[in-house]
Amino acid sequence: MHTSPTLLLVLVASAAVIALPAHADEAALAARVEKMQAELDSLKAELQMLKAQAATAAPVAAAAVPAPTAPLQTAASSSGNAALVPPPGAMAPTSPLAATASEGPATTVFGYGEINYQNYPRNKSQTQADLARAVIGIGHRFDDQTRFVSEFEWEHAVTSADDQGEAEVEQFYVERSFTPQLAARAGLFLIPSGMLNVSHEPTQYFGVTRDLVNTAIIPTTWREGGVALTGVTSYDLTWDVGITTGFNLAKWDPTSVDGKLSPLGSIHQELQLAKAANLSAYGALNWRGTPGLLLGGSVFSGMAAQDQPNFPSQNAVVTLAEAHARWTPGPFDLSAQYARGHISDTAPYNQTIVGSPTLVPQDFFGGYVQAAWYAWRSGDYRLAPFVRYERVNTGSRYATLAQGLTPAALPTETVTTFGANFYVTPDIVLKADYQWVGSDHTADRFQLGLGLTY
Repeated sequence: MHTSPTLLLVLVASAAVIALPAHADEAALAARVEKMQAELDSLKAELQMLKAQAATAAPVAAAAVPAPTAPLQTAASSSGNAALVPPPGAMAPTSPLAATASEGPATTVFGYGEINYQNYPRNKSQTQADLARAVIGIGHRFDDQTRFVSEFEWEHAVTSADDQGEAEVEQFYVERSFTPQLAARAGLFLIPSGMLNVSHEPTQYFGVTRDLVNTAIIPTTWREGGVALTGVTSYDLTWDVGITTGFNLAKWDPTSVDGKLSPLGSIHQELQLAKAANLSAYGALNWRGTPGLLLGGSVFSGMAAQDQPNFPSQNAVVTLAEAHARWTPGPFDLSAQYARGHISDTAPYNQTIVGSPTLVPQDFFGGYVQAAWYAWRSGDYRLAPFVRYERVNTGSRYATLAQGLTPAALPTETVTTFGANFYVTPDIVLKADYQWVGSDHTADRFQLGLGLTY
């Protein structure tokens, strides 16, 4: 049963008064009342902070449904998934699957969006402003244990045959909670890979744009169609497993640079008439046994030829593994992530496209370290400068072909980003940063951004 903050305060106060001994003299009574008042003030302040933190979880909290993608966390992102990244300045609390309840509207609307400005000092012609994405979600609670989540996204403001915008269904699934420790879902949902793919709203990460590891290596926002189970153990360990659609290597375009920008991003299917002769499986673990500390990792693997006729690499398997860590001691937010992908049996296909600009890599990887500091806060206002260093290689090794035909490994790219997030409220953030690109300083850029969730 839900207890309001006001009722909670009244109960605490009543209990404290009843506990006063009958023989207390006036001075002792006054001292205890003063102490009680101080405790009540502390409780009020804590409740106000919890309300501010819960603001980022408003959609799911209103629907009062569990968030089994990361059930250890009671706070949830606007996409309807538990937020892997907590509200500014605090780690999400450790708890079982969020309990369901009948309070609140059965149907809710939520979403997020971001507008970015990018200035290239050494390449002014590339300077641009963009409504990068606008997302609207609709959730519905069927009963105390069952919910539906959908999410619809528009990218780059205008979507038509003549424009660069894109419209897509990002999530569309039904979820059932069997116990406070176990839930299942079926439909189109985000894969719990890394720290950003599930919780990718602009209020949930530092910097104007998403980092390279979670775009070039892990193709955020990466979703698949399938079925999944999630649960939490008594050791503060969340687990996720699922069987889903996978990648289609036959989609590879050797004439495009898309494969060099993101190997998996160029062959993911997004449940758009997805070839499903070969299914994939994944597993993820996240541990929060120590307050302020998150340790986790995941593996996704599956065959990728999809039994397409005359495709040379029929035994190709795509495997993506990653590990991540985050620690938030006091006002600091420290994180690191490493991801590595492997595509087997690429040589037969690459033999047929030798001479093309983009061959299929056998291995690719990326990693980053990041440090942020909540240097100032006043009410809802929070200022957090940060620095991030990344190393990414989308073609670190290619399968051996005939003599003289094997492509050389691509150079490892480094990117250093320094900037700050300024939170107007937990749901509205202004961002500014500067990025130094190691191999090509014409790609260095200054960025401004506005992000929000609702």
